Amino acid sequence: MKAYEKNIRKADPYVPGEQPRHRAVKLNTNENPYPPAPGVRRALEQMETDRLRLYPDPEASELTEALAEYYGVGRDQVFVGVGSDDVLSMCFLTFFNSKKPILFPDITYSFYKVWAELYRIPYECCRLDEDFCMVKEDYYRENGGVIFPNPNAPTGIYENLAFVEDILSHNRDVIVIVDEAYIDFAGESAIKLLENYENLIVVQTFSKARSMAGMRIGYAIASPALIGYLNDVKYSFNSYTMNQTSLVCGVEAVKDRKYFEQTVRKIVDTREWAKERFRELGFVCLDSGANFIFVTHPEQDAKELFEALKEAGIYVRYWGSRRIEQYLRVTVGTREEMEKLFQFLRNKIRD
Repeated sequence: MKAYEKNIRKADPYVPGEQPRHRAVKLNTNENPYPPAPGVRRALEQMETDRLRLYPDPEASELTEALAEYYGVGRDQVFVGVGSDDVLSMCFLTFFNSKKPILFPDITYSFYKVWAELYRIPYECCRLDEDFCMVKEDYYRENGGVIFPNPNAPTGIYENLAFVEDILSHNRDVIVIVDEAYIDFAGESAIKLLENYENLIVVQTFSKARSMAGMRIGYAIASPALIGYLNDVKYSFNSYTMNQTSLVCGVEAVKDRKYFEQTVRKIVDTREWAKERFRELGFVCLDSGANFIFVTHPEQDAKELFEALKEAGIYVRYWGSRRIEQYLRVTVGTREEMEKLFQFLRNKIRD
C-alpha cells in the first residue's frame, strides 16, 4: 500500500441493476413502464434553453410548494433532492451521528449499509421473520436511529400504519426514517403520523409511481425543524442540487393527479394478475405492495433461471444473498411485457 492510500476513504459500493444497451424486456430496476404525465412533455417542449445558463433556484421553491399543497403540509416541511437516494444520504449524514447503532432490517434496500459504512455510522441489522416480515419488537431497544422501507425492498411487504406507529412510539428519542419509495402501490403513507411524531421523516420519490427515474427527484417530508437541519447540511454541501429541467418537470408531474392515479391503478392491476400467473406456474410469491414481485420456485434454481431469462432478453433482478439466494425480483411491466415473461417461463418449466 502506498502511503497516501492509508488516508483514502474506501467503500463497498451499492450495485445498481443492469441497464441493457440493446432492446430487452426490462423488469429489473422497478422503473414505471408508462410515460410521465402529459404536462411533463409539454414543459420540456416549451422550456426556454436560455434558462439553462442560470443557476436553478437553490430553494426549489415551485417544487416544494407543489408538493406541500399536494400533501397538505407546510412548505417548510418539504426537502427535495436528486432522487430519494440523495435525500436519504443527506439524512444519514445529518441525523445519524450517535455512537449507538442505527437499526434496519437484514433484508432491505442495500444502500443503507453502504451509507452507514461510508459515513462510519454504527449499525445493526434486525432479522426479518420466516415470512420476511419485520419484527417490531426488535426495534424497541436502545439505538442511534431507525430506518426501514415501507413497502420493504426487495420483498415488497407493506406494514400498516399501526405497525409503523408502534415502532415510532418506542423510538421517540431518535430519528425514525420511513422510506416510502413504493408507497403509492401499497396503502396509507406515514405522512399521516407527522402531526404526532416530530422525530419522523418520510422519504418518497418520483422514480416509481411518477415515471421519472431519469429526472432524479426525491423528497422528504418532516417537521420544519428537521427540514431546517437538512437544509443546513445541503447548503454546506451543494446549494444547487436540483437542476432547472427537473424542477420544471417535477411541478408538472405533481399537478396531474388524475394521470398519476390512473397509471398507479394499471400497475397494481397488472401486479395482481401477475401474482396469479406466477402461482399457476408453481412459483411462491410474497404478497407485494410495490411495483415488483419477489418470487421463488421450489424446482427451479434462481440463478440459472435469471441467466436463462437474460439470455432470452428478459432482465429481472437476482442477488444471491444469504436467505434470498433462491429469489428473483420482477418489476411489474406492461401487460405485453409480462406476457413475454410468462411465455418464456411456461416453456422453461415444461422443459
